[in-house]
Amino acid sequence: MAVAPPSYCFVAFPPRTKDGLVVFGKNSARPREEVQEVVYFAAAAHDPGSKVECTYIAIDQVPKTHAIMLSRPAWLWGAEMGANEHGVCIANEAITTREPASETEALLGMDLVRTLKMCVGAVRHA
Repeated sequence: MAVAPPSYCFVAFPPRTKDGLVVFGKNSARPREEVQEVVYFAAAAHDPGSKVECTYIAIDQVPKTHAIMLSRPAWLWGAEMGANEHGVCIANEAITTREPASETEALLGMDLVRTLKMCVGAVRHA
């Protein structure tokens, strides 16, 4: 199997953007045949002690999640990239490490991308 090309994120800020907007984007190094979905999840309140089923494991659910729009491979819970209702954007990037992978199932990097978008609010500047 051929090695996937690298994926990259970019962001452009005013005054270099039209109409003073911030532009965020990412290419994907996922397999060509893999279905990518663009999905929206509304903000929600969750019961104390509830769990959320991620791709391979369940974790504790936070009391409140923000509305999010994601781009993700259809087969997994996590996300390649997305933004929440507060304009917080994040994307998945590959990391090269020398540490061996764990033999136990865990959160994927894309699960962390979705989790952060659901829980992180906007950063306010004074």
